[in-house]
Amino acid sequence: MQYAVIGLGRFGAKLASSIFAKGGEVMAIDKDPEAVDAVKDHVSQAVQCDCTNEKALRELGVQDLDVAIVAVGDNIETSILVTAILKRLGVHRILSRALTKMQGQILSEVGAHEVFSLEEQMGEQIADRLISPHILESIKLSSGHSLTELEPPAAFIGRSLKELNVRAHYGVNVIAIKTRKPAINEKGENIVKVVLNDLPSPDEKISSNDILVLVGRDEKIRQLSELDSEEA
Repeated sequence: MQYAVIGLGRFGAKLASSIFAKGGEVMAIDKDPEAVDAVKDHVSQAVQCDCTNEKALRELGVQDLDVAIVAVGDNIETSILVTAILKRLGVHRILSRALTKMQGQILSEVGAHEVFSLEEQMGEQIADRLISPHILESIKLSSGHSLTELEPPAAFIGRSLKELNVRAHYGVNVIAIKTRKPAINEKGENIVKVVLNDLPSPDEKISSNDILVLVGRDEKIRQLSELDSEEA
């Protein structure tokens, strides 16, 4: 997929380089030439550009990319304007950074599909979500390892843990399985209840309602998350 990261402060630069390192094509944009120069070796393309100039963004082809992330820092007026421009350009998916709940509401109203309020250290986690949407949650453990909740690949559905032999084939461990089940709460409303099986048997078969809880190296988990309809 192709991404535009607009605003290359500490957070934006971290996010852009993390997406690129995980295999995404990244156009990094900022009006500050020093910020552009600092990331040019860590992204697909680094461009100095006034991001509030709709014509300039159109000429860069931002409207043809899959995702645009507005990572502008403290200037909410710029964030709002850039988000609105991206909406007019028809960008398929727009994520914008907000510093307050009110800012988030405004950004959503002018065109952001998602709003986030996270600091520099969260840049890599946002990148994980963008590159690997099947990863639901991820907690960094020791260097290069994570505890991750993952939607099961299509090729896993209907097959047992013993048959899949995830540890041998993919280098990660399934430590638990969460299953989403329909239920009715005290008010009589339909809800989804999550049931945890923290000691799954080898004969446990994977369903489309399951969430796999994995431990392993980041690259191994990412490879597993990229499986789709391929044979397991």
